[in-house]
Amino acid sequence: MMPLADILFLAIVVYLLYRFVFNFLLPVFRATRQVREQFRNMQGPANDVGGSSQRPFSADPSRPGQVDSAGGRPGQAANKRSSKPPAEDYIDFEEIK
Repeated sequence: MMPLADILFLAIVVYLLYRFVFNFLLPVFRATRQVREQFRNMQGPANDVGGSSQRPFSADPSRPGQVDSAGGRPGQAANKRSSKPPAEDYIDFEEIK
């Protein structure tokens, strides 16, 4: 029969191995598989042959929540970045000597 010290050592090793597998390896494996699946799902529409891959979002008002090609929601005016900020938002810079 095995001495008590060997049984305790073997039990600790088995416990640590169990924790390593179920608390580290299994979650890493699941996360890796999920990320690969998401990449495949994202690459699927990009690899399609057709016009839909050129414009993934449409400005169709019958589809709420879709983003149009101008970057805004359908029915909203696009932001004009070339316009000057209002006078009250402008802070004059002064050099300190």
